[in-house]
Amino acid sequence: MELVERYVAAVQRELPETKRQEIGRELSANIMDQLDALKEQNGQLSEDDIAAVLKQMGRPEAVANQFVPPKALVAAEDMPLLKHVLYMVLGVLFVVQIVGSTTHWMGSSEGHLIRFLLQLAAGFMADACFAFTVIVLSFAVVNSAGDRVSRCAGKDWSPKDLPKADLGWQRISMTDVFTDLATCLFLLIVIWYPLWMSPEQIADRSIMFTDSALLMLQWFSPVVALSVLFSLWQLRQRIWNRSLLLGNILVNATFSAFFVALAFSGPLLQVGPVELKSLFTLLQLEKGFTYGLLFAACIPAYEAIRDLFRFNKLN
Repeated sequence: MELVERYVAAVQRELPETKRQEIGRELSANIMDQLDALKEQNGQLSEDDIAAVLKQMGRPEAVANQFVPPKALVAAEDMPLLKHVLYMVLGVLFVVQIVGSTTHWMGSSEGHLIRFLLQLAAGFMADACFAFTVIVLSFAVVNSAGDRVSRCAGKDWSPKDLPKADLGWQRISMTDVFTDLATCLFLLIVIWYPLWMSPEQIADRSIMFTDSALLMLQWFSPVVALSVLFSLWQLRQRIWNRSLLLGNILVNATFSAFFVALAFSGPLLQVGPVELKSLFTLLQLEKGFTYGLLFAACIPAYEAIRDLFRFNKLN
C-alpha cells in the first residue's frame, strides 16, 4: 500500500501542522474502506487499481482543501461592504481625476483631445490600482485578526424602507451618480475657465466660446452646482423615492431645455488669440458643437420622461 501512504502524505503536506495526523488517519481509513470494498468485488487489487481509486479521489491539494478550506483574503461577511467601499472610493477618484485632467488640458497650449483622454485613463488606472490594493489589504488585516469590518453594519434600518419587490430600478446606481458628478464638475471647470486660467494661458488658446455663449453658460452654472448637490443627495439615499424622482425630472428637463436653447443661440465658438491649427474650419467646429449639444439634450430628456413614468408607479 505504498501508493496510499504516498497519497496521504501528499495531502498532509497541504494541511496545517496541527491537523495533519488526525486528518491523515481519517483519510487513510476512508481509502482503505474503498479498497476493501473493491477487493471484495474484484478479488486481489493491482497497483493500477489502487492508483485508479486514488486518482478518482482527486489531487492531494484539492482533497486537503475539502478537509480545511482555504481562508479567504476577505471574509464573505465583509464582501458587500468591500464592494461598496470600492465603488465609493473609485468613484471619488474618477471625479478627482476628471477635475485634474480637465484643468491641465484647458491650461495646455496644445489641448489635444486624445492626449487628454489618455492622461485621464492613465491617471485613473494608477490611482485605482493603488486604492484597490490598500482597501483590500486593510480588510484582510482586520479579518486576519478575527474581526469583521461590517460587524456593526446594518443595525439602523427598517423593513419599511425597503423598495418594492417589483421595482428593480428603485435602487440608485452608484455608477450613474459618479458619472453625473464627473460630468457636472467637468462643465463647471469649462464654464469658469476665465477664473482659474492665467491671461497667458488664455492667450494661447486657438478657439474659445463667444461672449454670449459664455455668459449663458455662466448663468446656467448654478443649476450645474445644484445638480452636484442633488447627486450627493442620491448618494446618501441610495433608493429612489418620489422626492428624488421629482428633483431628477426637474434637473434633467432643465438641462435638456438649456442644451437646446444654447444650440440655437449661435454663434457659440470664436477663434482665439492663437491661429487655429485644425483639420476642421471654425464653421465645421461650430456645426459639430451644435449637433453635439442637440444630441446631449436627448439624454436628459429621455431620463426626465423615464422618471416621470417611474414617478407615477410610486403612487
